[in-house]
Amino acid sequence: MHSRELAELFLRKSRQDEFVLDKLISDPTSPDEVIGFHAQQAVEKMLKAVLALRAVRFGKVHQIGHLLALLHKNNVAYPSEFEELDQLTPFAAELRYQDLLAASGRSFDRVWVREMISRVKAWAESVLRGTGTE
Repeated sequence: MHSRELAELFLRKSRQDEFVLDKLISDPTSPDEVIGFHAQQAVEKMLKAVLALRAVRFGKVHQIGHLLALLHKNNVAYPSEFEELDQLTPFAAELRYQDLLAASGRSFDRVWVREMISRVKAWAESVLRGTGTE
């Protein structure tokens, strides 16, 4: 699969997580861990779309911080606020299988999550269109 095709595939797959997120995010009975998982997955796939477009190898990693570091290392500029997205990384596995969020006393800001996903999506799509800042 060519770089552009793989990048477009990652964006399409990210939209599936975004779809689930949009269905559940406003429902207060939806567990934060489920919202966090789909948010993490959407962001991960959006970042991988840009890396794939640039033919940067990233492996089967689920750490947002690592993906951001790869973007930086390969001179792909992104908004500095994206560094905050690494707080979603634990939702990929750790919080998926353990009930640590409630025990930690951490709050989960669904509004921030939705806003950031919209920003990452807009950024990734602009990079794929060739209009992104780099």
